[in-house]
Amino acid sequence: MAVLKIIGIFAQLFHQSFWSVVGTLFLFLIVAAIAFFVIIGLKDKEKDAKNSGRKASGGGGTFYLENSLFDRIRSKYEELAQKYVDEKDYLKAAKVYMNLLQDNYRGAKTLEDGGFYNEAAVIYLKKLKNKSEAANCYEKAKQYRKAIDLYKELEQKEKVGDLYIEIHDIKNAHAYYQMVVDDYVNNNQMVKASLIYRKKMETPEAAQQILLKGWEENKDAFNCLNNYFANIFDVKKLESEIQYLYSKIPSDKKNIYLEALKYEFKKDEKLQPTARNIAYEIIAEKVNTHSEIVNELKHFNPKDEIILKDISRFKTGRNKMFRN
Repeated sequence: MAVLKIIGIFAQLFHQSFWSVVGTLFLFLIVAAIAFFVIIGLKDKEKDAKNSGRKASGGGGTFYLENSLFDRIRSKYEELAQKYVDEKDYLKAAKVYMNLLQDNYRGAKTLEDGGFYNEAAVIYLKKLKNKSEAANCYEKAKQYRKAIDLYKELEQKEKVGDLYIEIHDIKNAHAYYQMVVDDYVNNNQMVKASLIYRKKMETPEAAQQILLKGWEENKDAFNCLNNYFANIFDVKKLESEIQYLYSKIPSDKKNIYLEALKYEFKKDEKLQPTARNIAYEIIAEKVNTHSEIVNELKHFNPKDEIILKDISRFKTGRNKMFRN
């Protein structure tokens, strides 16, 4: 009952002069202490009620009264925290969340929103055991070494490489990027591996080699070939490479090559004769076993209306032959 009287006096004072005293640390200490006693009191009463076997109707009024009072006090803390946020006093808002509302996550997030990245990182790491959020905050604070250590623990190798670049440690950056490449290659993700070489490590030759490897080993073959051609910007060199790769292509991959040629045909008029001739060779070779391949002719003769009629006559004639 003594605790209730103290709380009643405080609640009255809280209503009358709330905004005039909220800024002081003394108020924080008083409110924290009262909240502690209220919670302890509520837990004790609930425990006593269970042990004594009271019915819900007996003595319940006092319990619900205290619970209602606790909710009102909590609501005041929420208002106080929001007031500090509105005033951009993020440190005080975070203290309310963590010390009075026992909400470490909102405390850390408030610190992060306010630009107190180091302080937020400590809360994420020590209180919430969240290494990912802590690493992100250390990165924002430009505490790259601390962020790197955490990202290593999280096995985010590409991120580790990125942060080594930030501190101009190229050797370690490339070591971690190479780990990323190796992981992609082991998972047959050759295009992604090539992008690490090209974009992160700035080694376009290695990127092209990994794409060729994917094409030759049938590891996402079409996308590897398509990207390989896309990375050759000199038209003459590209034309030469199209001819060279075709000269050594196995028969079972010619359909994929034909699909890639459609993109190269549209890329530059200078490539069209070479692309068309190779396409004709592939279609002629495959048409007896895969008659539908004749439809591909229209992609290499986009302005030729006659070709569509020829394709139609070919398909009609072939169907008649099989019916007879």
